[in-house]
Amino acid sequence: MYVLRAIVNKGWCPILITALAIVGVVYELPIAVVAPVLGVILVIGLVVVGVGAREKELEYASLRLKQLAGYFNRRFMGNSSLSIFAVVDGLYNIENPRLWTWVQACDLSERIFTTWCHSFISRVESDFRTKKFGIYLHTYLNELWLINSHYYELVEQFGEVAQKVEIPEATKDQYNRFVIEYNAFVQDFRDNISELRKIAHTEIEPPSVKFAQELAGMKSPQVTQKEEEKPSPPAQHKGYIL
Repeated sequence: MYVLRAIVNKGWCPILITALAIVGVVYELPIAVVAPVLGVILVIGLVVVGVGAREKELEYASLRLKQLAGYFNRRFMGNSSLSIFAVVDGLYNIENPRLWTWVQACDLSERIFTTWCHSFISRVESDFRTKKFGIYLHTYLNELWLINSHYYELVEQFGEVAQKVEIPEATKDQYNRFVIEYNAFVQDFRDNISELRKIAHTEIEPPSVKFAQELAGMKSPQVTQKEEEKPSPPAQHKGYIL
């Protein structure tokens, strides 16, 4: 049944052209009559194939956008240990009343973001089932971009706080692990935006989705080429270096 439906939906054009050509040969119809009819059917078939291919591209891009939205909601919202809100909660251990005010404001932002994201995911999943990708694709791309832009503002604010206040090493390490995960999402989001600009002619530019910056002093040490080429010390000098 599936094969038959696929043939009817996608192979009707060549089947119809073949049937008409056979009828024309059997009944010896003039070429001047048969050729224009076959040409019109061929053009209609090509248009239908082109529209179907574009719908497939929109469906794939919409699926990628839906997956990115779900990933963002799971990894960077709610109770996830890799959300910026979990990182900010680590600042409660610092004796600084002014800092606590900002942390409490972030708690309020977390509730707003969580509600917004849950609503967004529900609407995306509901509309995805309708298969009307061209209608809602621009809207949901813009909304995910807006959610991420406001979220990035909190990331920037944390970076500014880290420059003014001494932050525990555990919180720095947690933040830098968050940055690695978040930047992987940003790269995927940029790639999806580039795809949509080609398919759906969206207006958002990939560079408008910004990468987060790691905190200084927490990056893994890099071995320089000079150090790699440096010969090992003599055996008598081995031991602990104080």
